[in-house]
Amino acid sequence: MKLNRRKFIGTTAAASALLAAPMAIGSGHGRAKVVVIGGGAGGATAARYIAKDSNGEIDVTLVEPTRTYYTCFFSNLYIGGFREIDSIAHSYGTLASEYGVNVIHDWAISVDRDAKTVTLAGGSALSYDKLILSPGIDFVDGAVPGWDLNSQNAMPHAYKAGSQTELLKAQIEAMPEGGTFAMVAPPNPFRCPPGPYERVSMVAHRLRDINPTAKIIVADPKEKFSKMALFQEGWADNYSGMIDWIGADFGGGNVEVDPHAMTVSIDGEVTSVDACNVIPAMKAGRIAEMAGVTDGNWAPVNANDMSSKMDENVYVLGDATSQGDMPKSGFSANSQAKVCANSVRGALTGSSVFPARYSNTCWSLIDTDNGVKVGATYEATEEKIAKVDGFISATGESVDLRAATYRESVGWYDGITADMFG
Repeated sequence: MKLNRRKFIGTTAAASALLAAPMAIGSGHGRAKVVVIGGGAGGATAARYIAKDSNGEIDVTLVEPTRTYYTCFFSNLYIGGFREIDSIAHSYGTLASEYGVNVIHDWAISVDRDAKTVTLAGGSALSYDKLILSPGIDFVDGAVPGWDLNSQNAMPHAYKAGSQTELLKAQIEAMPEGGTFAMVAPPNPFRCPPGPYERVSMVAHRLRDINPTAKIIVADPKEKFSKMALFQEGWADNYSGMIDWIGADFGGGNVEVDPHAMTVSIDGEVTSVDACNVIPAMKAGRIAEMAGVTDGNWAPVNANDMSSKMDENVYVLGDATSQGDMPKSGFSANSQAKVCANSVRGALTGSSVFPARYSNTCWSLIDTDNGVKVGATYEATEEKIAKVDGFISATGESVDLRAATYRESVGWYDGITADMFG
């Protein structure tokens, strides 16, 4: 299965062409209104597809506080020195100018599901017929003893891309010769299951170039992780002796940090560190909780259309959801957004709605031209989004195949960001 920018966009365009022309069945109060909160892989994609495919029949508003969106996917490659920060930065201008999406840069601070309104920090209130929430993740308070958001400058999480990513890279590059980098990995479930381990690879790649005697410690509350055999093979082949992964069996889940003293305690053993990446346990972005559509951590959704199990007029996408077998990834969110957009457009205009089909691929870079991937296809059942089949790179693959996998990931990045932002 190979993807490039042309194939990625072409597949979605072909699917859109199958959709019947919209037939307005509005409620008599003008155009139907859709409000989308969150402008990432889920929200931006949903806003674009609804606006594009409804041919002006639906008024689409996208609420996103940041004017420049930095993708979490590929942000590790910036840390590793393979990309510049501007290469993962995207704006919303094309969504507004070419697709007619009303882009509002503000924070959504409350949702009144009875009145069908969203209140913004600036004081405005937006009415909606359908609401789509794609807020990404927030962190669980107290998940890592000694760490909270007030500590994120000393020990960055860098799991919301942008300034945190730049800060973490700067701290890594400022480490003294032979210094120690520590990562506190998150428990399941979390955004981008291979992400922390690709990050370890990219940190090791950068340190090998500028600080080859440095050490990396990973404290992990899990006994295993995504692509574990692939990463461990890559670490042994490319960064021998540099990385010490400490899993649950050896106390990796018993961790405390002291951001002021710059120490990490793993199962009672205290280590001084020079840079520390704390990735806490995660939950749905706060607006989903404020809207009352979470179970306390994640937002349960119906597999056939991504609608909330608590409100048929609210849909939740991407990392914030509890939906079944799909991992929390940019590819997943983009796939879910297209299913959601088709359903919302059908509900508001009477156009055809097609059976839900989902897919995901997660690529990771281990070293220069050494790419690996894992992925699957999924279908909607009454219970959940269920995995149909899957694939994963094999250990011991050829240099040429690993290089082709990396090139494939670059093509996918170009394709998905065009699909999100136009």
